[in-house]
Amino acid sequence: MKVTIITVVFNGADTIRSTIDSVLAQTYRDIEYIVVDGRSTDQTVEIVRSYGDRINRFVSEKDRGLYDAMNKGMHMATGDIIAYLNADDFYRTDQVVEKVVERFRKTGCDGVYGDLIYVDRDRTDKVIRHWQVGEYREGTFLWGWMPPHPTCFIRRSVYERYGGYSLELRSSSDYELLLRFIHKNRIRLAYLPEVLVAMRAGGVSNATFKNRLRANQEDRQAWKMNGLRPYFFTLWLKPIRKLNQFLPQF
Repeated sequence: MKVTIITVVFNGADTIRSTIDSVLAQTYRDIEYIVVDGRSTDQTVEIVRSYGDRINRFVSEKDRGLYDAMNKGMHMATGDIIAYLNADDFYRTDQVVEKVVERFRKTGCDGVYGDLIYVDRDRTDKVIRHWQVGEYREGTFLWGWMPPHPTCFIRRSVYERYGGYSLELRSSSDYELLLRFIHKNRIRLAYLPEVLVAMRAGGVSNATFKNRLRANQEDRQAWKMNGLRPYFFTLWLKPIRKLNQFLPQF
């Protein structure tokens, strides 16, 4: 079972090495690694090229933003399973992909997801938030639930059947895609109850109240694009559910 991992980057020289190293360190060997760069102007291209053929495919060209680049990577993928690990993220251990593939084999599911931590940008051993997502139950998107996108491993056949990332949305296309796959089309999910990915803090959609309001409006549009109607409280529960991510973990 081949796994394609896609890293999308633009001017990520400060963090791209830890992302790449975490992929190349995986104990699971049947991995296709694709890096899609938006024609960076810093040292990103030089860093990526320094890994030579350990990265299976590398493109550096202008794109129409993050989700366009993600679609490029998806169209290049030849693996049975596709995952995205962007340039601010890294796998928590070297056994993540091995455990994910084992879960696919045991359950026959369409997608596997797990937990995520947010870490300090410079001190990555300092955990700021812990996203313990829990088991999916049908309908829980209506209650503000969604899995952490960087932890999602999804069969390529699902993308082929239901499509890729919408370019109509600026920051919520990953939410729309997961809403479409999971809530609307009911792909079969399996939960791996451990931290799979560490993400450096500072995401655009949550940076300010104005950005959060824009993201909320885009989330509403995501439901409309799919011909779905959320509850009146659904889209406000989504950020509220994140509050427990800041609680101490014992």
